[in-house]
Amino acid sequence: MDNRMHSTAVSNRDRRGIAIRILISAACLIAAIITVTVARNADAQTALSSKIAPDLASAMTAASAPNVSWVKATGNARYFKVIVIGMGSDAAVSNLRAAVAAAGGAVTYRYQSIQGFSAIIPGSAINSIAARADVDSISPNHPAAKTSSFLGTITGAASSSVTGGLSSPQLDGSGIGIAILDSGVDSKHLALRTANGSSRIAKSVDMTLASDSMSGNNGLAKGKLGQDQSVNYFPGNWAQQDREDTINASYVSDKDLYGHGTQVASVAAGRAAAGAPDAAGIAPNATLYDVKVLNANGIGEIGDVLAGIDWVIYHSKEYGIRILNLSLASDSTESFRTDPLCRAVRSATAAGLTVVVAAGNYGKSPAGAEVYGSITAPGNEPSAITVGSVNSRNTVSRRDDVVNGFSSRGPTRGVWFDDGGNAHPDNVIKPDLIAPGNRIIGAMADNSGTTVYNNIVGLYPFLRVAGYGADASNGLMELSGTSVSAPVVSGAIALMLQANPSLTPPLIKAILQYTAQPLSGFNLVEQGAGSLNVDGAVRLAQSLRQDIAGGVAAGTIVPGSNLLAPGKLLPEPSSVINGETINWSRVVFAGGAHLLSGSALFQKYQGIYDPRVVWGGNAWTRIYTPIYWSSSPANMFMSYAVEGAMANASLVGRGVVLADLLAGSSKRLLGSGIFTQTPYLTNLLSSGQGIALSEGIALSEGIALSEGIALSEGIALSEGIALSEGIALSEGIALSEGIALSESMLQTPAFSGDPSASGEAW
Repeated sequence: MDNRMHSTAVSNRDRRGIAIRILISAACLIAAIITVTVARNADAQTALSSKIAPDLASAMTAASAPNVSWVKATGNARYFKVIVIGMGSDAAVSNLRAAVAAAGGAVTYRYQSIQGFSAIIPGSAINSIAARADVDSISPNHPAAKTSSFLGTITGAASSSVTGGLSSPQLDGSGIGIAILDSGVDSKHLALRTANGSSRIAKSVDMTLASDSMSGNNGLAKGKLGQDQSVNYFPGNWAQQDREDTINASYVSDKDLYGHGTQVASVAAGRAAAGAPDAAGIAPNATLYDVKVLNANGIGEIGDVLAGIDWVIYHSKEYGIRILNLSLASDSTESFRTDPLCRAVRSATAAGLTVVVAAGNYGKSPAGAEVYGSITAPGNEPSAITVGSVNSRNTVSRRDDVVNGFSSRGPTRGVWFDDGGNAHPDNVIKPDLIAPGNRIIGAMADNSGTTVYNNIVGLYPFLRVAGYGADASNGLMELSGTSVSAPVVSGAIALMLQANPSLTPPLIKAILQYTAQPLSGFNLVEQGAGSLNVDGAVRLAQSLRQDIAGGVAAGTIVPGSNLLAPGKLLPEPSSVINGETINWSRVVFAGGAHLLSGSALFQKYQGIYDPRVVWGGNAWTRIYTPIYWSSSPANMFMSYAVEGAMANASLVGRGVVLADLLAGSSKRLLGSGIFTQTPYLTNLLSSGQGIALSEGIALSEGIALSEGIALSEGIALSEGIALSEGIALSEGIALSEGIALSESMLQTPAFSGDPSASGEAW
């Protein structure tokens, strides 16, 4: 089909098909002009010195080889393990790599996130390599140790299975792209740079620049009235390139006036740049993609969020984006079946993206009562990984952890209507799991250079961590809320994908739930399967074969196929974190209302692990088929996804344990059904209870909700508005319905006495 014809046929979707022209800022070339004069020789040596790290230069001229890991003396030669950073228009540094090889060196790895590579170079060749115009710097390949931050410690990300032992490399998110859809990301902050100072924000786009709300024609939407400008959007088209140029935010200096997105990004992938271990995120070497969809007040239009999701889908394969973090919220009164954000999340999942969403900060009423049915959109989408919030009480022990009172509870309460016009709540079991989200320290966006810093800190100055922020690149702030919990999980997924890149999004969710730690005293719709356990998730991911996603797409891996890697067994269902042994939940949610368990879930491939399949309860099952532009390379740029009904298929196979009957019918006072305490269910499953399926599972409704249960009818926010999930400053009063942004911030309640008595960390 001709591209232009194709674009006309799908004009409503073409605004989501956005091409990219990689803009590479040309660096200033440093040339050492060597002449026979002593003065110019000195100038040349100075130029070389600016390129060669001081400790490398010292080791090159030392009388004997220093005893460090990056120097190797062999006979009369001395070799150095280095990182070479290039400059100029050759993004692949091909000529530079060839020069290193020709000089007797070895190029060991070319990086994707920076214009450079690791190499072993003889000392006699380093000066000549450094003198090249396409070299920016040469540094020793120092051993790196991930800072054991509070987040890394409490979640198990600092365990030996992640940090690396004798038989496994360190996992730090390298090579995994995380898209942060939020209020922007401050690229100046050192927490979001590499050890050598290069930015890890590979691309910044501002979808609010292309918003329908952008004034352009007498207050109307920016565009030409009477014209459908979207018909020209397809890969390589000038109109689409013009749109890419419009939304490009790489040149913007004040990228996060609000401050929310920068903190979210650092929780997922920040380094301890300010010298405080608490500033380190979960995956400190992941590549970040900044997609701005919220303004300086943390508000955005749903259309902007959708456009941001579309941009990520379109470029996901091109850029290697594997994770999409949405720490924002919208109305959840509409069923996930028809909600636009939920539809977009399903398309993103079908494209292979793992979508992580905040559950919401609506778990308490203004009177302090627990509110069930308070999950916000798109956290109500079955294919999303919806994350609630844990209060770790500022201790590394997990034994005293509790679910934050503000954390939204399930089930989801969006309503769909049958052919007779009768209303039916979705009642999908959510959240999927919980993660730390109380007073989490992260990077502080600093856009003003004054004591205001960013708009959040301007409103709440006490959120700034005193002692940091002397300049615009190292400030710290703290936030609470499920907005912070979601990127903790996003960072964990980056580690899982680094360990096993072939995991599909629904398989990732199943692993996270199965390995989660159930907290005592909380039920399935308060904590989901339990608290994030990075150690367990990584170890389970490593036990599975490394060709899953490709095999599923090609049809060579089908329900019942072996899922274990050659010679691997499933790990024992427990982890040791900070000296404490924690049992895994062994619970996986499926179909919105089914509880599954058993080792067969991961020994054999299950049909629910196909990212194109959406199983949403009430026997509602759909398959989303990605449609790609007919461009080169093929199947690179997705245009849209076709939704279709799915015939009865093998979604869950024999041997899987069905735990629906163990939970029973949902009765709040009895603590059954969705109100079953997760640890109780785990204990039953560990003792061998539950039904092992012999012929797979039917598309039934699963756990039933009894009549007479008082549940919220969903959260109604302002019409068409996406919020940054509010800011839960501490445990306290939950958000009320119909709020404006200024009312969405949980005010710190007046308190006297010991704050630990109320389960809060101050």
